[in-house]
Amino acid sequence: MALIVIGLILWVAAHLFKRVAPAKRAAMGDKGRGPIALILLAAIVLFIVGYRMSEYTHLWDRAGWATPVNNLLMIFALYFTSPGPSKGALFHKMRHPMLTGFLLWVVAHLLVNGDMASLVLFGGLGLWALLEIVVINRAEPNWEPNPKGTIAKDGMFLAISILLVGVIGSIHMLFGLTPFGG
Repeated sequence: MALIVIGLILWVAAHLFKRVAPAKRAAMGDKGRGPIALILLAAIVLFIVGYRMSEYTHLWDRAGWATPVNNLLMIFALYFTSPGPSKGALFHKMRHPMLTGFLLWVVAHLLVNGDMASLVLFGGLGLWALLEIVVINRAEPNWEPNPKGTIAKDGMFLAISILLVGVIGSIHMLFGLTPFGG
């Protein structure tokens, strides 16, 4: 569990660095992208290793409806993290589609994973996403929505999201998980 917490600290620090210390981040210029990316990669590795090493501590049972709701939420999570909202017509006025998609991903995973490691990992990432929204809104209060795109773009990115849920679910199955029930 400690590795998950260390990963969360690295994740939050790397993402908030430019907001908390904008002058230091600006001084790094483009060369700063590499170290930040390495910190984020280290955080992800710590998430994975920490999650797989954690003892299972049961907190809640998966309800029968949770798996299909999880999969539906994952479709929308992937859609919102895609260029769809910024290029389409339906959500072009949404300020934080990527972070909204991330929050949907968090909720989807908490629905089907009722253990302590999942609560710490996904709950921690959800709190980070909410914090990120607040920090961005305060740092950049004047925001202009994207120009309205087309419904066709919305449909294209939604179709890609459905396909990706199938691909990602299949990858989960390679690790013995059951994202489609059964």
